[in-house]
Amino acid sequence: MATVDVTVRGAGVFGLSVAYACATRGARVRVIDPNGVAAGASGGLVGALAPHVPENWNAKKQFQFESLMMAEAFWAEVEERSGVATGYVRSGRLQPLADDHSVGLARAREETSKQLWHGLAGWEVVPASGDVWEPPSETGLLVRDTLSALIHPRTATQALADAVRGLGGEVAAEGLEEGAAVWATGWQGLVEMSEKAPRQIGNGVKGQAALVRYDAAGAPQLFADALHIIPHLDGTVAVGSTSEREFDAPDTTDEALDDVLARAIAAMPVLEGAEVLERWAGVRPRSRSRAPMLGRHPQIEGAFVVNGGFKIGFGMAPKVGEVMADLVLEGRVTYPDDFDVSRNL
Repeated sequence: MATVDVTVRGAGVFGLSVAYACATRGARVRVIDPNGVAAGASGGLVGALAPHVPENWNAKKQFQFESLMMAEAFWAEVEERSGVATGYVRSGRLQPLADDHSVGLARAREETSKQLWHGLAGWEVVPASGDVWEPPSETGLLVRDTLSALIHPRTATQALADAVRGLGGEVAAEGLEEGAAVWATGWQGLVEMSEKAPRQIGNGVKGQAALVRYDAAGAPQLFADALHIIPHLDGTVAVGSTSEREFDAPDTTDEALDDVLARAIAAMPVLEGAEVLERWAGVRPRSRSRAPMLGRHPQIEGAFVVNGGFKIGFGMAPKVGEVMADLVLEGRVTYPDDFDVSRNL
């Protein structure tokens, strides 16, 4: 291809979102990842695009809300450009309420959501209906929100890569670094940066998840017993995940996933006996500040960094791509101060 304006290192959802946003503005982009598209955490199974609770509002929660509101149009455009289904659907979420304290908190959030979500989405306490796709609730009440969405991480990332190619960009295992360099290298990148810094900038948190055969396509996602239970549009259900700060092997599953599956069945008895199609493990990048880490690379002259998506990378990706394109192409800082890489140094 012609001279490249932006080279992105890393073909996960953050790196490809930046490449896509730059390409839609006319930049010539190259994405380099020796491991291929979605080789890391972006190749997972779960895909819960869930909001922070509507209380104690801050810049991070506002940014995530805006990104979630962008998501439907963003992923529809990616599907149109790529011809690949992303599995995105904004079907909402149900959460059981275990006791009176939980009910009180949920009702308070019901009121704050009206202000903080500007009537664009709802958070409400509803009585259990007895539907088969509904987690048992000790109080007979659940939270239902209409902001949560779900996506199939692996296919969505591939669709994003194909959309970049459709805009004239290149996604390859190797290539020359030309133009502005953006490092989106996941948890290994955080570890490498930390080794060169006075203190730890970030690390990886391992997660284990499973995919089972059960068709609840179009139903809400569930959050019960601290687990995400995600009914994908392809007739499968993803359950997960663990959060392991210490691990020996980044990509192997063990008895911790057996516990996840047992808890998922306890939360949703209809999953009893469902065939396990895949067991997956991967490592998610967590910055020291726990927020996405954006900005000018502190260790590479003239380069940029986008990392630290952790558990909310897919939910943040549409807006992260846009604000990084603002910075890389136009020199404008349009992301919250709390996201700047300097907060992790």
